[in-house]
Amino acid sequence: MGTLDTSIAAASAAFSGFAAFAAWRASREANATASSVAQIERDRWHQELTPQLRLKLEAEQGMLYVRFDGPASLGTLHVRLTLRDDFDRSRMPPSAGGPTPEQIAETVWGPYRFRPGIDGADQLGRTVAPFPLEADDRTRLAVDPSPRPSWYEGAAGEQRWRDQYRTARIRLWADCEAEGHKPWRLSFEVPQDGTWAQTGRLVGT
Repeated sequence: MGTLDTSIAAASAAFSGFAAFAAWRASREANATASSVAQIERDRWHQELTPQLRLKLEAEQGMLYVRFDGPASLGTLHVRLTLRDDFDRSRMPPSAGGPTPEQIAETVWGPYRFRPGIDGADQLGRTVAPFPLEADDRTRLAVDPSPRPSWYEGAAGEQRWRDQYRTARIRLWADCEAEGHKPWRLSFEVPQDGTWAQTGRLVGT
């Protein structure tokens, strides 16, 4: 083979290699685009199927009502409620002579807690065991006014604690699961005046 033939063969091989690389790259980008589009569609569908929940406090009965309005296509929805504090105190530096981080974490900083030992509530009354709901069904959970922490001393401390949360909303996470779907986490703020808190804000997707 002459020098010219060798050069042509080398150029042909280089071109073939470049063409193969270009085709591989185009295929990879097409697959990535398709995967991205599919993920966007899955996220959109997941958001459209967000459970429609309503929560309401009946203070005189000591009950928090939870209603599942749909969509019925989800089948049985399993809901777990967790009380949130009025704000995150976990990063606050401890003060001299003040409560310890452990004492702060063991306090439900809000107007109500779940009744410990009832409905699968934990010892602090911060969360209850998951419960099932079908579409258009509702359940109720026992709640009590949250106890003042020990450093709110005496009758004056009790009054100060009650005044602090007299009109505050009950803040909760609602973690929802349905078979065949990714979980949803909803954020709720339930007023104390007995009105329904409509479907909470979806957190994450």
